[in-house]
Amino acid sequence: MRRPTILGGVVFLYKEGSWVLALIVLVASVMIPLGKLVALAYLLLTVQFGSVESNRERTRLYRLVELIGRWSMLDVFVATFTVAMVQLQPLMYVQPGAGVLFFAAVVVLTMLAAEVFDQRLIWDSAYPHTERHG
Repeated sequence: MRRPTILGGVVFLYKEGSWVLALIVLVASVMIPLGKLVALAYLLLTVQFGSVESNRERTRLYRLVELIGRWSMLDVFVATFTVAMVQLQPLMYVQPGAGVLFFAAVVVLTMLAAEVFDQRLIWDSAYPHTERHG
């Protein structure tokens, strides 16, 4: 038996005419978490390899990730809201599987990663020979 996924739910909602809800679920539950992971990976790699280019843009990217991180629980709310709406219809049933744990883990870990990342590391890579006091 094939297990439904969030993307499968998005396709289903779109086909049933609920394109607004499908778009909300797609953005909040797929695109934003994936974008945060890509942005954090980019920031970590450029800091690790000492890239000195585009420090201002990387700082803006970090601030955007931090801003979005404040709304991270929206992902969980949208998924819960969607399940509740489906449960209200008489011929459908949704049972969360193991993916819920991984989804929640991604939300929590990206929130923690954005919180723990020290944005000063972006600028420290531009001045590798200076000593920091403090």
